[in-house]
Amino acid sequence: MLPGLVVPPAGLPQVQKGDLCAIALVGNRAPVAIGVAAMSTAEMLTSGLKGRGFSVLHTYQDHLWRSGDKSSPPSIAPLALDPPDLSEEKGSVHADTTLQGDMRRLTLEGEEEEGEVQQRCGEKSLSEATEDPSVGGLNPDPTDSKTLQEQMDELLQRCFLHALKYRVKKADLPLLTSTLLGSHMFSCCPEGRQLDIKKSSYKKLSKFLQHMQQEQIIQVQELSKGVESIVAVDWKHPRITSFVIPEPSPTSQTIQEGSREQPYHPPDIKSLYCVPASMTLLFQESGHKKGSILEGSEVRTIVINYAKKNDLVDADNKNLVKLDPILCDCILEKGEQHTVMKLPWDSLLNRCLEKLQPAYQVTFPGQEPIVKKGKICPIDITLAQRASNKKVTVVRNLEAYGLDPCSVATILQQRCQASTTVTPAPGTKDILQVQIQGNQIHHLGRLLLEEYRLPRKHIQGLEKAPKPGKKK
Repeated sequence: MLPGLVVPPAGLPQVQKGDLCAIALVGNRAPVAIGVAAMSTAEMLTSGLKGRGFSVLHTYQDHLWRSGDKSSPPSIAPLALDPPDLSEEKGSVHADTTLQGDMRRLTLEGEEEEGEVQQRCGEKSLSEATEDPSVGGLNPDPTDSKTLQEQMDELLQRCFLHALKYRVKKADLPLLTSTLLGSHMFSCCPEGRQLDIKKSSYKKLSKFLQHMQQEQIIQVQELSKGVESIVAVDWKHPRITSFVIPEPSPTSQTIQEGSREQPYHPPDIKSLYCVPASMTLLFQESGHKKGSILEGSEVRTIVINYAKKNDLVDADNKNLVKLDPILCDCILEKGEQHTVMKLPWDSLLNRCLEKLQPAYQVTFPGQEPIVKKGKICPIDITLAQRASNKKVTVVRNLEAYGLDPCSVATILQQRCQASTTVTPAPGTKDILQVQIQGNQIHHLGRLLLEEYRLPRKHIQGLEKAPKPGKKK
């Protein structure tokens, strides 16, 4: 099952559906099971590593094994060529030249590691794996000779001190530890780097904060059951006062700039109006017909010119417009046809806009505008209750705003420290939805509003964020 798959630092190897795979224990290259990939690598990533990944054909201690001599798997040490500094890392990558054909090797963590499965890639040679700057999945500093775990420990402490010195204020206390991580520490991570506590020696945020409390930098208390908060910070502590944001090395900066993705810029969204059949008589004099797309300012200009050209402005009161048969048919309700003879300018223009069909224009930076009929669907955030009585946050319609659901899921997985899944939205063909375990609307709101700078009017569901002090 994919939830037990540990992605190695270099990422999952390119497995195709039907590929034969060997499964082995950590520290022992002898397979304990043989299976067939139930989906490709791309499908595994799209599913958020959920569902069945491999169909097992034969395992240690199954009926086939019992029909034999019932011997235990041999102990085959890792290849001598494996880098010693990576072999101790959970999720490390090794070049296995003994695999034959298309067989991929999987490494199964023992029971003490919660049955997690680690996939080892036999597709890259040792030299390729060690020279590839992407190995590690953590975007480590290529100029740093420390192990990945040591680099992650340093990055964790750097983001922690950066957040306390430059972002967290006394008025923010008490501060939820989850908020410290998701809203402050992640945003302090330097570009080209990825903060992942699970890759550090601390493994958990609570353990790291306990260590910081022992150094008397902060004080942590459980103000409500199961929810820890930072209640005090010693801003005069030498580690905080002496902290300065390190300057990136020229080599590191060059690599980061070369591999950095283009930053997201929100699209420019403009409301438009489409001329329906019932309004064509009013707009045909200005050269428009059924289906013409107009901006609000154009509609106002056309209506004003029509009224002046046809001498409909009231002579006694310039703020009123007399309604001729065309205006009556276009903007009046049936019950008003014989009772309403004049309208103020504001009322006339507003009624015209209301009678037109909605449309909109979306313009992404550097691209041609896209015009569509109807109203743009807002980014929809909802909370759902699963059978296990656990809440999940579901967000839809990200694609309409140029956001990749898989990328958003990856960011939220890191910031919320919660599992995420990307699945097709029910009742749709080409729209994906992101599910995050727990009520993560607060993190999602900060990402969409503050980092992506999307207008609040295009996001619905933000009011369902958990109240401060409540357990998610």
